[in-house]
Amino acid sequence: VQLQASGRGLVQPGGSLRLSCAASGSIFSVGATGWYRQAPENQRELVAHITGLGITNYTDSVKGRFTISRDDAKNTVYLQMNSLKPEDAAVYYCKGLIYSRYSAADYWGQGTLVTVSS
Repeated sequence: VQLQASGRGLVQPGGSLRLSCAASGSIFSVGATGWYRQAPENQRELVAHITGLGITNYTDSVKGRFTISRDDAKNTVYLQMNSLKPEDAAVYYCKGLIYSRYSAADYWGQGTLVTVSS
């Protein structure tokens, strides 16, 4: 079982980027999932969260700009980031609750770098 984060890129301020977090392996489903980010010398922070039922929550700094969504058929959670600002630049990680045959456990995806610069 693993989570694969993808969508890294360099964008200009005001630009958009979509990150994906795909679960693979012997799994039944993906439950609650969060996107986190960590900028240099900062602590990792939760940016957006979505429950298994699709209820979403965002940190204040990204409300109205970021949208988290899920495609359960693909076992994938997305983070659409619009109106990006330089302060959004960070390594982004996803963490998901993965249900497999005998267990439910949180897994982290590897980080994916987002750079916002002109």
